[in-house]
Amino acid sequence: MRKEWEPSLDRWTSAGLLDQAASTRIREFEQTRTPAQGLRWPVLVALVFGTILLAAGVLLFVSAHWDELSPAARISLLVAMIAAFHAGGAMTSERFEGLSVALHTIGTISLGAGIALAGQVYHLSEHWPSAILLWALGSAAGWALLRQWPQAALTAMLAPYWVLSEWWVSGWWLDGRSTPERRIPIAVGLCALAFTYLSAQQGRGDSPVRRALTVLGGIALIPAVVFVAIPEGVNGHVFDWPAVRLPMLMATLVPLALAFALRRQGGLWNVGATVWVAVLALFSVDSLNLASCFWCFLGSVGLAFWGIREARAERVNLAFLCLAITVLVFYFSDVMAKLDRALSLVLLGVLFLGGGWLLEWTRRRIIAGMRTEAS
Repeated sequence: MRKEWEPSLDRWTSAGLLDQAASTRIREFEQTRTPAQGLRWPVLVALVFGTILLAAGVLLFVSAHWDELSPAARISLLVAMIAAFHAGGAMTSERFEGLSVALHTIGTISLGAGIALAGQVYHLSEHWPSAILLWALGSAAGWALLRQWPQAALTAMLAPYWVLSEWWVSGWWLDGRSTPERRIPIAVGLCALAFTYLSAQQGRGDSPVRRALTVLGGIALIPAVVFVAIPEGVNGHVFDWPAVRLPMLMATLVPLALAFALRRQGGLWNVGATVWVAVLALFSVDSLNLASCFWCFLGSVGLAFWGIREARAERVNLAFLCLAITVLVFYFSDVMAKLDRALSLVLLGVLFLGGGWLLEWTRRRIIAGMRTEAS
């Protein structure tokens, strides 16, 4: 199996940067060197499921005995639970780094549960976004101290969740207006932020934090686009765009500022993605229509081109998935109802078989071409 360093070594030798003798010595050194052993997949599976099960078991135990405890005992139990997980993570940091990361992650997740339960004890749940803010601050502090990617990922999820929940609860910029004016700026902000997270990773040498942000963006992008394209409760409602100018400006500028901080000049691509999201919101104010489907089709093509331009396979794969979903949504919403039932099913089968094969064939050729250029 060809090693990762071999294409670079061949390229440097062909360019004359290394002579043949030096190239041979480097090749012999790399082939005789014992590779670093990372975590194997059984260990990773055990850590992931162990983390989930342990956290769920502890929370279930606490909830089962919650009513039996006094307020002082409840707070003591919450503090002890969080401290015990982080202490276990600190003790295992040198012996088993993966277990240490898992225990610190459980401790940070338990912090959120502890904040919520403490608020319940002292009846502080009237303004629930404050609990999200405290949890986000705790995750950010854990990230600053530990420099581990789970805390960064939690902060990346909780910080925007707090901002959006404050928007929703306060509604100070609406003066009593109805739900669509509250909802669409939130949808646009989430979608723009998903594009920012998706584009965080740029190369193999990126940090685990950037890789985690890319995974979060890939998971959130399609639901966020659906959230923008199919806004609930806007039919028959005269949307008041002037009322949402400020929140829309914040929803677009904050993700763009983060994109430029992560990507520098590459953030110009995020400007195009954010403009695309804003136009999609404009098309979808009344309902899902042909313009929305066509705009989603163009967005899928643009995302694929963006992935090809920066040699990011995950963006290409996500673009083809978005393209397939767009075609299916257009077929079910605009085409199927206009055809005979049997004919519509036949065309749907042809669409699945022929269209699926064509998309997969095109996707594989693009990915193969990207790998060839990279080598």
